Amino acid sequence: MPSIHTSDCTERHLAVRGVLDRVCDKWSMMVITQLHDGPRRFSQLRRSIDGISQRMLTYTLRSLERDGLVSRTVYPTIPPRVEYELTALGRAIIAPIAAVATWANEYYALVQQARDVYDASEREAKDRPAPQGPTSARLSRV
Repeated sequence: MPSIHTSDCTERHLAVRGVLDRVCDKWSMMVITQLHDGPRRFSQLRRSIDGISQRMLTYTLRSLERDGLVSRTVYPTIPPRVEYELTALGRAIIAPIAAVATWANEYYALVQQARDVYDASEREAKDRPAPQGPTSARLSRV
C-alpha cells in the first residue's frame, strides 16, 4: 500500500493528500455514487442526496469538475438544462468507493460498538471527581 504518512510530506504526498481529501469527503462520495448510473441534473442530485444543501452541492460539483472527476454539460434550451456526469477518471473511483461501502456495511456494528464503549468511558471519566494533588490545585487557581 502506498505511504500517506505525514512524516513523509514531500510535494507529491501533499498532492495525494489533497486528492484524498476531495474524493473521500462525505458529499463527494455521495455525488459520485449518484452519478454512477449516468448523467443527472442538479435538482435530481439534490433530491437524491439527503441533507445536502444547495450551496454544498454546488461547491462539491464544482470541486469534482475542477479535479476532472465530473463533467458539466449545458444544453441551449430555455431555461438552460445542465447535466453532470462522471468522466473516465470519475468512473475509475467507483470501485474503491464501492469497497469502502462494502467495508462499512460489514463492520458498521463493530464501529458502533466501539463508539458506545468509548462514549461510556468518557461519561464515566466526567462523573469521576478530579484527582486532588499539586497539579489539580494549581490548575484550579488559574
